[in-house]
Amino acid sequence: MARAVSEVGATPPSDTVEPRTPVDTEHARRIGRAWIELRRGASASALRNYLFGDETPLEQGQLDALDLLARRDRAMKELAGRLRVDPSTATRAVQRLEADGLVERFASPDDGRVVLVRITDDGRRRREAPVARRAIAMYRILAAFDRNERAALADLLDRFIESLDDVVEQLADEERAAAEVANSPETP
Repeated sequence: MARAVSEVGATPPSDTVEPRTPVDTEHARRIGRAWIELRRGASASALRNYLFGDETPLEQGQLDALDLLARRDRAMKELAGRLRVDPSTATRAVQRLEADGLVERFASPDDGRVVLVRITDDGRRRREAPVARRAIAMYRILAAFDRNERAALADLLDRFIESLDDVVEQLADEERAAAEVANSPETP
C-alpha cells in the first residue's frame, strides 16, 4: 500500500508516493493516461474490433464469462466474484448468454438451491476465434519487450491490480464508516 509523507522535509521511503513531488505527479499522470488509452483509446477500440469480430461479436464481458466457464462449471456467486461484478450483473450477463445458446444453467447436484452455469458446445465454438485472435495480438504486443521486460511487466501489472483492489476495498470501508457515522443517532 502506498503512503504519503506528511512531515515537511522528510525523505519518503522508496515505496511512498508523494503527490507534491513532480516525478510522482508525472508518473501518476502517465499511468493514468495509459489506463485511459487501454480502456478507451483508438488503438483499444481497433483491437477490440479485431478481437471480438464484426459479425455478431461477443462483448468483452461475455468472453470473460465464457473463458471462466470453459475451464469448469461455476456457481453464479463464484462467477460474479471471478468477473468482479455484482451478482445481479452476473445474472443478467448469464441470461443474455443463455438466450444466445452459449451457456446453460442447472441446479447443483449437491445442493438444489445453488445454480451452476456451464458453457455449451456453441459457446465453445463462438469463443474459439476471439481466443485465437487474442493470443496472436498478445504475442505481437509482447514482442516489443525482451524476456526480462515481459517478466517485469507481468509482475508490475500483478502488483498494480493488487494495489487497485486494496484501494477499492479501503474506499468502500471509508464510505461504509462515513455512512455509519451519518446514520447513527447522536449520543448525548
